[in-house]
Amino acid sequence: MVTKANDKWRMYVDYTNLNRACSKDSYMLPNIDQLVDGASDHKILSFLDAYSGYNQISMHPRDKEKTAFMMDGANYYYEVMSFDLKNVRATYHRLMDKVFKGMIC
Repeated sequence: MVTKANDKWRMYVDYTNLNRACSKDSYMLPNIDQLVDGASDHKILSFLDAYSGYNQISMHPRDKEKTAFMMDGANYYYEVMSFDLKNVRATYHRLMDKVFKGMIC
């Protein structure tokens, strides 16, 4: 556990070695300029606040054990994606593209 700037606690697991061992997912993330330009001709613009969105994506069963950590003498692993994993942004964006297919300009 580490202390955040607001004195609250945050769970932290160092995935440096795991991230080094993983190949990079090169799924194309959007460019902010393209997003703004694409929205400029529309009358209505809506934003989705996906707070903790990564934590709502289940880990693949084969990969859960790779996120294992020890705390208080017991072993645990993540059931859902952790923000600190290398390809979480690409995985999340791919899922959002799939969910909103046909609705994204």
